[in-house]
Amino acid sequence: MLTKRQNLLETIHGGNPDRFVNQYEFLHILMSDPYNLTDPFPEYGQKNIVNAWGVTLSWPEGTPGAFPVHDAGHKVLEDIGEWRERVKAPNLIFSDAEWEEAVREAESVDRNELFLAPFIAPGIFERLHYLMGMEDALINFYEEPEEMKELIKYLTEWELQYAETLCSRLHPDALFHHDDWGSQISTFISPDMFEEFLLDSYKEIYGYYKSHGVQLIVHHSDSYAATLVPFMIEMGVDIWQGVMTENNITELIRKYGGQISFMGGINSASVDHPGWTREEVKTQVTRACREYGKYYYIPSASQGLPMSTFEGVYEALTEEIAAAGKEMF
Repeated sequence: MLTKRQNLLETIHGGNPDRFVNQYEFLHILMSDPYNLTDPFPEYGQKNIVNAWGVTLSWPEGTPGAFPVHDAGHKVLEDIGEWRERVKAPNLIFSDAEWEEAVREAESVDRNELFLAPFIAPGIFERLHYLMGMEDALINFYEEPEEMKELIKYLTEWELQYAETLCSRLHPDALFHHDDWGSQISTFISPDMFEEFLLDSYKEIYGYYKSHGVQLIVHHSDSYAATLVPFMIEMGVDIWQGVMTENNITELIRKYGGQISFMGGINSASVDHPGWTREEVKTQVTRACREYGKYYYIPSASQGLPMSTFEGVYEALTEEIAAAGKEMF
């Protein structure tokens, strides 16, 4: 029987997997680095927590995650022209003692079985709308492109500093990086605009990780982003996590399998809701596994962490994926 790591590699390289890769089983996602530990973040049900960037976040009950608050008085950036005065990147200098917990956790991971993956969220696009609101961010791409490019450069340089500290301290061999690039029906910006504003930043960020021992880039975007897959490949993404059914996953695998793999295929909203049933979980898992097949595909909910909003859903998905693997392999 292959290890979880071996089975993942066989799956994404079109080899001989002996079962489905089961959701996040191949990743040890590390969140104990000192920046993550000290950056304030709301717990489920908490409101108006201010993070290290000055962004106010709330996590309302019954929702899958926290989101920034942009009502009057809560935006960090009202005018893009003032970003140099208003946006202050957090400090990334921490003592050896502050790194001890993360180093111990990293050293405890069996790298023969699992990939060690630091967790980065939000990404460049999300950071922009966290700071100024979605509407202002989208308008500023059109009306203030040079200011947006300068702000993106500033955010990219901070991410590269973060990458340097993570790689030098923890020696990860994977990365789990969030940045939602679309809604359920479309990307937030056109492919041409994505290429102009964001592609080079991600090539630089993911290129740094790849040149410093990271073998596996897992990018989360639980959205429509099929038109951005060529750019994902160009920037070095190995697995697109969160891919929703609206992306025509069968066609993506046919067209791009071997260059990138797809993790998802089970929209969280279809199974992770009040009153969920085991039968609908089984139905969605069986459909996805049969429709998308054994290669370049990892069955998973679109949720961006190994968890569910409603108790028991993630575990039920795991059990049904294991059962589907026994039947189909």
